Amino acid sequence: MTQAGEPELHEVSAVEHHRKGPLYAPRVRIHPKRVRGAFRRLKWWIMAVTLAIYYVTPWLRWDRGPHVSDQAVLVDLANRRFFFFFIEIWPHEFYYVAGLLIMAGIGLFLVTSTVGRAWCGYACPQTVWVDLFLVIERFFEGDRNARVRLDAAPWSANKLRRRGAKHAVWLLIAVSTGGAWIFYFADAPRLAVDLVRGEAPGIAYATIAVLTATTYVLGGLLREQVCIYMCPWPRIQGAMLDENSLTVSYNDWRGEPRGRHLRRNREDDGPRGDCVDCNACVAVCPMGIDIRDGQQFECITCALCIDACNGVMERIGRPGGLISYATLSDYNANMALARGPDGEIDPGRTRAPDGGLADGVRRFSWRIVLRPRTLGYAGVWCAIGIVMLGLLATRDRLELHVVHDRNPLFVRLSDGSIRNGYTIKVLNMQTEPREVTLTIEGLPGARLRLAGATGEPSPSLTFSAAPDALKTAKVYVHLSRADLPGSHSGFHFLAEARDDGEVAAREAVFESPRRDSG
Repeated sequence: MTQAGEPELHEVSAVEHHRKGPLYAPRVRIHPKRVRGAFRRLKWWIMAVTLAIYYVTPWLRWDRGPHVSDQAVLVDLANRRFFFFFIEIWPHEFYYVAGLLIMAGIGLFLVTSTVGRAWCGYACPQTVWVDLFLVIERFFEGDRNARVRLDAAPWSANKLRRRGAKHAVWLLIAVSTGGAWIFYFADAPRLAVDLVRGEAPGIAYATIAVLTATTYVLGGLLREQVCIYMCPWPRIQGAMLDENSLTVSYNDWRGEPRGRHLRRNREDDGPRGDCVDCNACVAVCPMGIDIRDGQQFECITCALCIDACNGVMERIGRPGGLISYATLSDYNANMALARGPDGEIDPGRTRAPDGGLADGVRRFSWRIVLRPRTLGYAGVWCAIGIVMLGLLATRDRLELHVVHDRNPLFVRLSDGSIRNGYTIKVLNMQTEPREVTLTIEGLPGARLRLAGATGEPSPSLTFSAAPDALKTAKVYVHLSRADLPGSHSGFHFLAEARDDGEVAAREAVFESPRRDSG
């Protein structure tokens, strides 16, 4: 309850909120303009390379012999294997995959702390596919101005034809994206034939449908909305940056006050900066932001605004770098250099007296890379990589597992000897069959015999282990009464591969009755 004459706080807040406008603003459709320049060429190359890797990789072959698939990169879910050229990862070796994911995360931290959101601007799948979809959109609908006019135009046969063709090609790209993904999980040529014949598993068609929908919606329809509202990285990246991180920056100490270059020579206008307020940087931005408003979390550091601005500067005879990659420390230093004796910014001071960076063009300095934050990330990244390489080079390709029979623990035979039963599992992690010899160490007088075999027990057993397979066998260990060391005796099973001498050992226990039990 409120006292008389005291305003209702909730009502006042609602009124004030209504005056400020709606909570959710309608989406303003962005039509990025095509631009030419060094960063745009770099994006073309990265897009071509990454798309080629994604679509071509499942079709690469790697000879592993006649017993295993020859697909170079294969996630074999049916047999629980992961093949990457000459490397084969088993389920119990998943820590290699975890290590790679950790390295990818730390690598992202390293790149961000050095050059900002370069991953987002150049190599993120969302960015790559949006760039590809924009190529198709420009082909059918024209560049920015033509697309804006087409949006505003009423529906007609021409508009329907252009939009229909664009969306049809988008769907083809989306289908090929989903189709390429499933080829990583089965033999690509065989699966492709099965897909065409309608004989592929239902999960394959379902996966293609889901990935087709997500690619079409995220890359074609939502575009920048994914980066702004769905991706968490824009909110996290601030913790990765410091005053020595390179980011795309508008050098307002050089560009302000902005004005049209046609009016630049009029004396009554006063001093002018280099920015001609042409909005070229806004027109090419895929996120639809104005970099002149300062750093914004929507910026993906694609640097297309640099290309656009440099082109304008070249046409009006001014040096490039009005928008540039710069660090906060450089920006502050240049801002101080641009101020006159009265503390006001002098747009004519476009270069430092010592030939520094007052034009905004960033010269490379090892200070960007060699600093505590980046050295820490790089050190951790290298340490994990070295450990993983060491483990990969020294890992065993033969493993032995032993399970003792629970009931009965031992059996007394008619000749007085004691027999224990064990389930032996030999894992051959090579792509060729191997002959394996099983022996016992630490239990003098012990003999081995396979379950169901005839004949006397022997000191060793030899059997064949299939490639990339688990060999399971039931084995009996016999020990005469005279050789019994005690009721609970430890020893080791040894499995030795004949081809390369690799040995796998596993500890076990031999159970027998107490000596005083007769």
